[in-house]
Amino acid sequence: DQCASGWDNSPVSATLERLAGRWLLEILDLPRDSTVGFGTSATACTLSCLVTARRELLLRQGWDIDQDGLAGAPEIRVVVSEMTHITVKKALRVLGFGLRHLHVAPVNGRGQIDVTRLPVLDHRTILCLQAGEVNTGEFDDFSALIPAAHAVGAWVHVDGAFGLWARASALKALTEGVEKADSWTTDGHKWLNTPYDCAMAICRHPGALSTAMNADAAYSVASQDAQKNLTLEFSRRPRGIPVWAALRTLGREGVATMVEQHCALALQIASGLQDTGFEILN
Repeated sequence: DQCASGWDNSPVSATLERLAGRWLLEILDLPRDSTVGFGTSATACTLSCLVTARRELLLRQGWDIDQDGLAGAPEIRVVVSEMTHITVKKALRVLGFGLRHLHVAPVNGRGQIDVTRLPVLDHRTILCLQAGEVNTGEFDDFSALIPAAHAVGAWVHVDGAFGLWARASALKALTEGVEKADSWTTDGHKWLNTPYDCAMAICRHPGALSTAMNADAAYSVASQDAQKNLTLEFSRRPRGIPVWAALRTLGREGVATMVEQHCALALQIASGLQDTGFEILN
């Protein structure tokens, strides 16, 4: 029951969560120098990633949001899918972006952002994409969208609550190009079946996340990758330990088998429904 804020409070927690983060980057094949924060939910982890994105885009324009706040700051635009998840909208509302001010990208019949109708992107834009849209299971065209966003200096965040786990399986091709994004979120309670209250904020810019979320105090200074400097919570339990335990138990093959088996069952259900006369949309 030690507070898992950093090494000084709980060396065991710090070690296992650091290891879990490393394994997570390996099994999801994301940039190995990224950092992983274990937060309470995809909502909270999305909040951390979007805070980091806004702060970083403003810093590039010479604006210090930590000291000067938002009043008078350059406007940051957010582009989201027409079918973006409610937790992303919630995080954006909490951050004060305002739903009326979001730039909505139309989708095709499968629930995938229509690349030909993407709103204009620029160096003041956060582009939110999806790996596994919850209604259709669709993946955005990362290979087309992410390079286009980076070409103009935009930040790309990917909501991969369950779809990011395709990268741990034979279905990895669905996520081609997603590794080029700036930040990602995913859950442990879905395919890993860890307890609820366990999600991950992953950022390819460790210094940006740890500075945005820093919680160092005079009586409690910790390393850049201490979990209290990567997530919303200072006082926290070691949420990464169940992830470590699941990955340690299942291994690469176990996770891949689980993901592939579930997707095969979904296809079997779709085939059966189609034979019965239902129209399968995706």
